[in-house]
Amino acid sequence: MTDLPKSIRENLHFLCAEIDGQLGQLEAFFAEPTAATARRIMDRAGYAHNLKTRIHAACVRRMTEAGKDNRAHLTLRSLEFIATDLQRLANLARQSLCHVERIETFETLVPARYPAIVQRVRQGVARIEEAFFRNDSERAIGIGQLQDKIEADYRKLFKIYTREMRNPDVLPADIANSLLVASNFQRMGETLKAISEAVISANIGQAVNFERYFALQSLMSDLEGNGDDMKIETIAETRSGGSISAIRHSKTETVAAVFKEGEKSKVKEERQGVKSWHSIYPGLAPKILSYRKRDQSAALLIEHLPGLTFEHIVLNESDTLCETALACLAATLKDIWKQTRTGEPAELGSMQQLSRRLGSVRRVHPEFKDTAIRFSGEVLPSFDALIAEAAAREAKMSAPFSVYIHGDFNVDNIIFDPGENRIHFIDLHRSRYMDYVQDVSVFMVSNYRLQVLDPETRRRIMIVSQSFFKSARAFARKQSDETFEYRLALGLARSFASSTRFIFDKSHARRMWLRARYLIEQALACPPGEEAKFRLQMKEIFVD
Repeated sequence: MTDLPKSIRENLHFLCAEIDGQLGQLEAFFAEPTAATARRIMDRAGYAHNLKTRIHAACVRRMTEAGKDNRAHLTLRSLEFIATDLQRLANLARQSLCHVERIETFETLVPARYPAIVQRVRQGVARIEEAFFRNDSERAIGIGQLQDKIEADYRKLFKIYTREMRNPDVLPADIANSLLVASNFQRMGETLKAISEAVISANIGQAVNFERYFALQSLMSDLEGNGDDMKIETIAETRSGGSISAIRHSKTETVAAVFKEGEKSKVKEERQGVKSWHSIYPGLAPKILSYRKRDQSAALLIEHLPGLTFEHIVLNESDTLCETALACLAATLKDIWKQTRTGEPAELGSMQQLSRRLGSVRRVHPEFKDTAIRFSGEVLPSFDALIAEAAAREAKMSAPFSVYIHGDFNVDNIIFDPGENRIHFIDLHRSRYMDYVQDVSVFMVSNYRLQVLDPETRRRIMIVSQSFFKSARAFARKQSDETFEYRLALGLARSFASSTRFIFDKSHARRMWLRARYLIEQALACPPGEEAKFRLQMKEIFVD
């Protein structure tokens, strides 16, 4: 951190000193409460705020000068977080005093327990500068670990206060305010942990939380070579709160592995999905290099697969490469479907899936609320009514067989290696035996929902979707799957409608929503018993 301006270093030093001073006054107050001590703490709010503001302003100026230097930006953003959290400690100290002032019998608070807790907070503040400016992650970890000790102190106080609730001689308001004081100190512990994470993130050049750092540190030791020669960069963040990072060799810039971290159940599903694919269709999924779990989180170190995502190919590569990748994908899928086919019928349940996701869709697009539509004097059924009717039709229809599917077959989960002319799958936590229409519909709509609207790209998306449909339909006919197109209509409707929750562009989302309604109406217009005669009008659906 030697390249940080002197003004930032000085202001952080002054801020740490100021917060320590306020905490020292708070410690003294609990030892010997006086109005003068409390007033000195309350009157110092402005100075800490000014120091934080100066650090923020200097970081913004420095980020402008740093241009596209991501490491510098991360360091400066971490410094902003540290400054904000230091001021939060001061705010929590003042809030605790406000609650103390409302306690009539001061002994109810058990004040003798608080100086030791304040001392823990001061220990954390005292370690910040060295941990940050000397890249000392071990010292940063020590700051975060203070939270566990403060949490233990809080629980002891909580037991004391709740036990005193049964004492008729103790005022309920005094207990309530005592609990609020203890809660503020619990939040101080959480704030120290947040500071620890900011320091560690700056030190390793990668935004991490406490659990993720331990997982990353443990998994890095499993890589061949020296972990010190590696650097980490985020390549994706999942909607479930996890993250995906590339671990690169510092000198060669080649990717050594992919690090995935998140909720333990999700990571466990991913691991099981990869294992299943290795046993069912070897060579398609990446190898798992290492796996670690800690509390409620877990992490995987996965083999880096060479190649390009299908999304990248559709948006950036030549027509020739796009055609080659699509042909390879179609051939691979047909082989998987043939090899994994079982005689067990499969229920698609597209309308049930869509019904469960309508709440999420309407939180993003409230304009899609369920209302009846009036057109030329006629009242058309609401979207939810159409879904309910289509669900009843779908429940009577099954795929004649099951195959092993990806389960989340978006264009960014498919990798094509041009050198080896091979397809690979990633993000496999939803893989299972199922109706293959699930993967077909998700792939087609994940192409359509790409938010690139220039005519040439939209034309290519249309060609890819229609070519993929023809390939899947040819497979269905060879397998005597007579209701393929009918089930696909409902699958596409589900994917079009539910995918709008990821689309902010109102016009694009509306086009997808209307296509979903059109497909459901077309499926319902087909007379019961004649589903095998149903035909999809692909040009109308995928042409903008």
